[in-house]
Amino acid sequence: MPKIVSLIPSATEIVCVLGFESDLVGRSHECDYPPTVRDLPALTAPKFDPEGSSRAVDARVQDLLQAALSVYRVDEALLTELQPDVIVTQAQCEICAVSLADVEQAVAACLTTPAQIVSLEPMTFADVLADVQRVATALGVPERGEAEALRLQKRVDDIATRADHVPAYPTVATIEWIDPLMAAGNWVPELIGKAGGINLFGAAGQHSPWMTWDDVWAADPDRIIVMPCGYDIETARANMAALTVLPGWESLRAVREGHVYLTDGNAYFNRPGPRLSESLEILAEILHPEAFHFEHEGSGWVRF
Repeated sequence: MPKIVSLIPSATEIVCVLGFESDLVGRSHECDYPPTVRDLPALTAPKFDPEGSSRAVDARVQDLLQAALSVYRVDEALLTELQPDVIVTQAQCEICAVSLADVEQAVAACLTTPAQIVSLEPMTFADVLADVQRVATALGVPERGEAEALRLQKRVDDIATRADHVPAYPTVATIEWIDPLMAAGNWVPELIGKAGGINLFGAAGQHSPWMTWDDVWAADPDRIIVMPCGYDIETARANMAALTVLPGWESLRAVREGHVYLTDGNAYFNRPGPRLSESLEILAEILHPEAFHFEHEGSGWVRF
């Protein structure tokens, strides 16, 4: 069986759902699901301090990028020791995980036999399904990939069909970073629509865009859903003061009517893997609680 290293959490979840968890020999520092993968050695680490406010973290990351430096480091000594056969990584976002260039450089320096590098770059939900199949093919089980992709597609289609019958679609502002403000892009606008919402910011299949507070205030959304990249619910809550002090916050329709929600962006929305179907369930519960109840409240989302 192949020795596998996964360098991004979504890929780790894909590898595990395909039945190869026991073949994983290494992970990224952020891979934490299923919980048992935390026992594996971590081959990556950030070059910046990830603690502090969202404004402070963003500034540290931007400093590295402006200096043309990578954001994460690869433990080349550990990679040399592990000698994996397959490495699953990503080329979608240089802030989300170690870059493909850094992985290729480490492989060239550390491995006696070249490993197969599977680089994922999803921008849409269809891309995520294709990535499941790509990983499965690389691991020699294309039939498992096809079956898992079909399972995920059916879960999503079932919810979308039910959402077609809700009486009205609320407008939705998604927040993927709190300070400075960023809307969610890529697959999230698709999920909003399938859950029965009208997405206001960010476009399906495009990178998440920066936005201004004036944009949000002018749109006056029916729902505000906070899903910061890399943040769980409590970390998101700890950063909400950056929003609540902004002029006009209390006058927003979503705030007045109690429709501001915090989600576990790190576990769900920011991971283009098998749990995107659960991300859709969370959105459906938030947008249409009269029609959907999947019991994610309290763990996947809370009302702010």
